Amino acid sequence: MTAPASPPRALVTGVSEGIGRAVARALAADGYAITGVARSEDRLHAVIDGLGPGHTALVADVASEEGRKRVVQAVQRTPFAVLVNNAGIASTGPFADVPLGSAAAMLDLNCYALVTLAHAFLAAARPGDALVNVSSTLAFAPMPNLSVYSATKAFVTSFSESLWHEQKARGVYVMGLCPGMTATASQPHNGNDVPAALLQTPEQVAAVAMTALRRRAQPTVISGTKNALFAAAARTLPRRTVLRLLATEPKPPVAADTPR
Repeated sequence: MTAPASPPRALVTGVSEGIGRAVARALAADGYAITGVARSEDRLHAVIDGLGPGHTALVADVASEEGRKRVVQAVQRTPFAVLVNNAGIASTGPFADVPLGSAAAMLDLNCYALVTLAHAFLAAARPGDALVNVSSTLAFAPMPNLSVYSATKAFVTSFSESLWHEQKARGVYVMGLCPGMTATASQPHNGNDVPAALLQTPEQVAAVAMTALRRRAQPTVISGTKNALFAAAARTLPRRTVLRLLATEPKPPVAADTPR
């Protein structure tokens, strides 16, 4: 009698809430065994326990060298079929008023950690495997008072598109997932002044990601028609016009921390 095949495994960072949690739940519902990564042990275990048996919690802050090392070691030990680089951080406010440490933290987590984990995953990836890098529609539009954040997301999207082309010959799919304004506690652009019609839920973003993961066609996946129109307009309009439209009144610097 042939033993049942083990389920494919997926590693998701920033899994304790928001888009990371929604994507982990969607992947689990699709038959994946999840390894969830976050720095908050209590919230992480609450999510993993809620997925049912067969899933694993890995407590690590991928913004730190030690945390990245722990996740890289997990990727090297386990043949993950999917890696979702979701962890990120944002600080709002005029760049010169934001502490340099906050700006450096965004670069470390949004870019350096993402590149580190992507490299470890792709080094051992097999045909059929997939890498998902969570970016943002702000990748297409520089946003005053979110200058470093939007720049990191432009990096993530460009990086993902290049990897998509490099890896397709191997049969490995790379996606840059670009949500717009999402109703999560950590979104820097999620306030009372945002019309409800422009907000997506994390579950809606996860559904778009899962559909794209099954189709494996596009390097950049934008969640929703309104966000696709925004990205198209941002690419078409003069840059000065985009900056003027996106500029907001300066507010005191605020750090919005996506689960790591």
